[in-house]
Amino acid sequence: MIVVAGESLIDLVPDGAAGPVSALSPLLPRPGGGPYNTAVALGRLGAPVAFCSRVSTDAFGEVLMGGLAEAGVATGLVQRGPEPTSLAVATVGPDGSARYGFYVEGTADRLFELPGPLPAEARALCLGTCSLVLEPGASAYEALLRREAGRGVLTLLDPNVRPGLIPDPEAYRRRFDDWLRHVSLLKLSEEDAAWLGGSPAAWRARGPAAVVVTRGGAGLSVVTEAFEVSVPGVPVRIADTIGAGDTVNAALLHGLGDRRPEVLSAEEWRELLTYAARAAAVTCTRPGAEPPYAHELRG
Repeated sequence: MIVVAGESLIDLVPDGAAGPVSALSPLLPRPGGGPYNTAVALGRLGAPVAFCSRVSTDAFGEVLMGGLAEAGVATGLVQRGPEPTSLAVATVGPDGSARYGFYVEGTADRLFELPGPLPAEARALCLGTCSLVLEPGASAYEALLRREAGRGVLTLLDPNVRPGLIPDPEAYRRRFDDWLRHVSLLKLSEEDAAWLGGSPAAWRARGPAAVVVTRGGAGLSVVTEAFEVSVPGVPVRIADTIGAGDTVNAALLHGLGDRRPEVLSAEEWRELLTYAARAAAVTCTRPGAEPPYAHELRG
């Protein structure tokens, strides 16, 4: 089983069907949040997956829980609370890229508490995005990362940096550097890499067995101790890029199966990155975070 820990929220996405997108475009509510999207993508790909978070009992929270159930995601690790659901207002650029404004004060997901032991069958833990920034939940997620890494669980970290939520960038960068010794696989975008101010090789040397960097339409690359492998992106007509990076997380974890990142050969990494690129490309063809199902990636 793969456990995905972190926030769920509602993305308010411009309705392009109503005409040219502008600041006054109607907004459509869609389930979202990086960890939530990753969990749903894993479920759609057919992986045994559980979501570990705190979700509101409001109407949006019920929608989020329904989306998990529909994707086959186990919810026994989900905490519930009466506080409102976090909101993210997405602004989509001409190239389909998205920027976000967040409404997160007093919301349910940031009150996450460290859970008891994860199920014995948990083989991997995925964390990232807002959940490692917003206190007091951020400290609980960090404690979960340290605990599970300490007992040998494969850990994937996707910082998915949201600068508008980070009041002290240098303090965050120091925390990020400290997380790396507990991380098996680091995945981040080239925008994340530029903001963090490091290099894949330097980050890998601090702990992860492999560092995967996504480069939008240019594809993906991985840096390990022994080699670097890159694959091109898959050309598609882009609706938006919301959820593409989260889909990459899911494809990497699903494609790894029971293997550890450090045992993969260069050719095996090439196959895995190609699979992740195909999965992300499908997500980009649909508005909002709508990752593919397993049957869409066959052949």
